[in-house]
Amino acid sequence: MQAQTVYGALHGLQTLSQLCQFNFSSRVIEILMTPWIINDQPRFSFRGLLIDTSRHYQPLPIIKNVIDSMAYAKLNVLHWHIVDTQSFPLEIPSYPKLWDGAYSTSERYTMADAAEIVSYAQKRGINVLAELDVPGHALSWGKGYPSLWPSKDCQEPLDVSNEFTFKVIDGILSDFSKVFKYKFVHLGGDEVNTSCWTLTPHVSKWLKEHSMNESQAYQYFVLQAQKIALLHGYEIVNWEETFNNFGNKLSPKTVVHNWLGGGVAQRVVAAGLRCIVSNQDKWYLDHLDTTWEQFYMNEPLTNITKSEQQKLVIGGEVCMWGETVDASDIQQTIWPRAAAAAERLWTPYDKLAKEAKQVTGRLAHFRCLLNQRGIAAAPLAADTPLTQPGRSAPLEPGSCYLQ
Repeated sequence: MQAQTVYGALHGLQTLSQLCQFNFSSRVIEILMTPWIINDQPRFSFRGLLIDTSRHYQPLPIIKNVIDSMAYAKLNVLHWHIVDTQSFPLEIPSYPKLWDGAYSTSERYTMADAAEIVSYAQKRGINVLAELDVPGHALSWGKGYPSLWPSKDCQEPLDVSNEFTFKVIDGILSDFSKVFKYKFVHLGGDEVNTSCWTLTPHVSKWLKEHSMNESQAYQYFVLQAQKIALLHGYEIVNWEETFNNFGNKLSPKTVVHNWLGGGVAQRVVAAGLRCIVSNQDKWYLDHLDTTWEQFYMNEPLTNITKSEQQKLVIGGEVCMWGETVDASDIQQTIWPRAAAAAERLWTPYDKLAKEAKQVTGRLAHFRCLLNQRGIAAAPLAADTPLTQPGRSAPLEPGSCYLQ
């Protein structure tokens, strides 16, 4: 085997392992139809999976199990949506009261835990993209530091008028930089309802003093957070609303994360920025009615024909939002649908199946391989009154390969 990097060698060994099978008659591991000559490389450099530990806490062994499963499918970025409105489970040494926003004292991650996740992932060729979603989705921050809220009655988004808000963001990103060594950090920026800013007297006064309306304050906040991240050596990922509202003001080092729907990636790359595709109608794993066939047929480069613009789409990501998943069902909701997207992100376009039904056999085989490796991947379910494509159980006895 030859590879340009150790991670290329890991992917090659992964391919080799999937060619191996145990012969129960001769009791040896064998590779059929030899010799094999495989020249392989990924189509996209960013092949991601998001997990959400705010809506439900995921214990460390579960996160490691997810990382193992990602390696089997050659996904290489774990997007860790660590905190959100519901809970703040991560220790931040610079501001130790932030994790007062955890669901409980046992549903927390120390910085040592975070370092362990990063190290575990790195050994399997996976980067960890940490997300700090600001200024919305941040109510839990104020459990430890109430002054981050505009007021006790209006707790989100973070208080744009308070300099302490940006000191806390600086402290968090300083602590992040010691553990999360991936070149990107995700700063969120989505779904920001700014009404609290105008309804809260001291924030409204600050806006008037600075000649800002709500949308200008939203832009100010996002750009301030970007400046802080850049000072800590990060390049930035932001959800697409930032681009949709003030794309020409974003740092040139911004990667725009598309999620709302089609056509966005086309506009992002036309503006000269990089893009990650996660359109929710096809690549959101929490949408249990989205079939694996839809995951497979979702093409990140739709309507992007110029080669220099195609290169700005660095890849895609499937998103396992945590509202209805915890340790009991996360893997059966991720797999096998994430594997359908993983093939599209890895395989050259002209080698992809033109119809999803051509993939059924090998996806079923891969799902059984995941089961054999201790990953609780669900069957390839059809959308029937008894099942949901996104999280199904076997309907009757039978071989794994036929379910």
